[in-house]
Amino acid sequence: MSRIGKKVITVPKGVNVTVGERELEVKGPKGTLKTPVPEGITFKLEGDQLQAERASDDLAANHGLARALANNAVVGVTEGFSKQMDVVGVGYKADVQSKKIVFSLGYSHPIEFPLPDGVEAKSERVPAKTSIQQYQVTLTLSSIDKQKLGQVAAEMHNLRKPDPYKGKGVRYAGVPLKLRPGKTGK
Repeated sequence: MSRIGKKVITVPKGVNVTVGERELEVKGPKGTLKTPVPEGITFKLEGDQLQAERASDDLAANHGLARALANNAVVGVTEGFSKQMDVVGVGYKADVQSKKIVFSLGYSHPIEFPLPDGVEAKSERVPAKTSIQQYQVTLTLSSIDKQKLGQVAAEMHNLRKPDPYKGKGVRYAGVPLKLRPGKTGK
């Protein structure tokens, strides 16, 4: 039994949900999102309650998935999502320029990272994060689409993964990084 699939999604005021056979369209104050509906799953909208139902018990995993995607769409068009990335390392930089971010990550050339439509970024230096050695800047990414936001953050993380000894690189903010001890001399 899928416990997540059974939960009812409360649709806030100002959000319009259109239930289709293969797609769910959610319109809200921040924009419009379309979510695919897996085969065998149906949605019913009664008042401000959106309920996911499945045809058989074999579809329990898809039931929970469909409900989670629909909930992410409703939350995205009302509140939106954000993720923070820390750039750590001596000489490492991240400069936000309209629809791209220019990284300087210790390579022989700067890396231009284009931002896809619907994802915005801003950079700031947070004084509270100075406990991280060689901290440079924090990038705040925001979008209404949770999947697209996570993909962009993962691609930024892969530009320069954190070094296991000093922690230099592009890291997810708030995720603890366990550093390895260096070699000790005799």
